[in-house]
Amino acid sequence: MRNGLKRGIGLAMLLAGTLGAAPLAAEVRIKDIAQFEGVRENQLVGYGLVVGLNGTGDSLRNSPFTERSIEGMLERLGVGNLTDEQMRTQNTAAVMVTAMLPPFARRGSTIDVVVSSLGDASSLRGGTLIVTPLTGADGEVYAVSQGPIAVAGYAAQGANASIVEGVPTVARIENGATVENEIDFDLSAMNSIRIALRTPDFTTAKRIEQAINAHMGAIARTLDSGTVEVRSAAKVDIPGMLAEIEGLRVQPDAIAKVVIDARSGTIVIGSEVRIAEVAVSQGGLTVIVKEEIEVSQPEPISIGNTVIVPQTEVTVEEQEAQFSILEGDVSLQRLVDGLNAIGVTASQTISILQAIKAAGALHADLEII
Repeated sequence: MRNGLKRGIGLAMLLAGTLGAAPLAAEVRIKDIAQFEGVRENQLVGYGLVVGLNGTGDSLRNSPFTERSIEGMLERLGVGNLTDEQMRTQNTAAVMVTAMLPPFARRGSTIDVVVSSLGDASSLRGGTLIVTPLTGADGEVYAVSQGPIAVAGYAAQGANASIVEGVPTVARIENGATVENEIDFDLSAMNSIRIALRTPDFTTAKRIEQAINAHMGAIARTLDSGTVEVRSAAKVDIPGMLAEIEGLRVQPDAIAKVVIDARSGTIVIGSEVRIAEVAVSQGGLTVIVKEEIEVSQPEPISIGNTVIVPQTEVTVEEQEAQFSILEGDVSLQRLVDGLNAIGVTASQTISILQAIKAAGALHADLEII
């Protein structure tokens, strides 16, 4: 029973073991828990065609938008007046092209793109993306993509069987788009820079303010739980100042939380989790059902039929309930030790934690994913 618990909350016990010899929280760089407001990526999207497929493209009957796109492309290239009977290609697929435009991307730099099938193509392997403009949320074109695509998955099909590995209808093009338009963002013109915490917390924000002021003078102030504002003086090297700030180390604070993945039986318990004094009992009934088959035959030289007679045996075993006292205000180590002493499985541990939370003795957020 104890081995089952160790497998179910292995990660929680690993944390418990390491916390006994290390500080409860380590100092981290500001750049690892926060980002500078405005310095972010931007999403780009475009619609295009992938050609050169080996008969695995869209069927024009089921994907009329692919046929219209082929007609429009050929007309721009000087090929027109094609009838539906002449448009029977199976080597073309309509796709959506997505990319992330990094901050401060300059004209001529390249970015990666993801190509995803829009129609009923079975695979994009071996295809080439035709020139596809990529637009932002404002409708402006910021990049243009084109090139041969790389597919991680594969698909094979025979007369009576088929196999698919991965997702052959999604592909990537490394450095497949060229930036054509820049997003205006002038750091030197800014009078202040805001630091946005990825996980808002007043304690962490205040510690960031104190770390910046101790290193660079009284230039930072906390606006709210997720924002710290840093004022910049005239003629200050803003990039250099940001480089200094993001390298400062602080000790982030965190709320007490228990995260449970009921599907895999994984339990992660935060170091700040505390419980009030509570008694826990784990017991129950085990029902064993045994089925046996007996054959009844008639006596020799007699009239009758052979009959199969099932025999069912039901046994109930009752386990003795055992109480374990978990003392008040226990730490993560003692909480795991207390649950381990009961000798329960991972699923039973999840039920116990839910019951302790319902009883009001678990002083932490219980999140089930």
